[in-house]
Amino acid sequence: MKPKQDAKNEAEHGGEPALSIAELENFLHTEFPQVFNAASGVSIEKVWHGGALVRQAYREDFIRPGGTISGPTMMALADFAMYVAVLASIGPVPLAVTTSLNINFLRKPGAADLLAEAKLMKLGKRLAVGEVAIRSDGGADLVAHVTSTYSIPRPQHG
Repeated sequence: MKPKQDAKNEAEHGGEPALSIAELENFLHTEFPQVFNAASGVSIEKVWHGGALVRQAYREDFIRPGGTISGPTMMALADFAMYVAVLASIGPVPLAVTTSLNINFLRKPGAADLLAEAKLMKLGKRLAVGEVAIRSDGGADLVAHVTSTYSIPRPQHG
């Protein structure tokens, strides 16, 4: 029998994903080349059942007036992180879509890569609800907090 702490860690980190990083990358390259390509600067760092850690490489063209990384850049990263977390948990379902996304910008991100950690709070047959914590690489403080819901389509039987 596992010690209670190990069981808690397994529950928190979800266990084995439905898709590996390589499988997710292959799926995303095929289904969403406009989003997941070398020019986008996004990469998948880690996946587990119920979550994912993704990176957005820093680029000067993400900076808006005031010297901060733009809100749309952080929103796109959060949405991508949630999609990866959902797919890591349910497998390749291209028609899973965002139904809501709420973002709170908490502080100005540094001139560094952004890391987004998505965690599913509830995974049902039709909906996945999660949160995303965005930090500047090397920083401990959150720069944005996101909540999001994804709709999961009914399986197609053919």
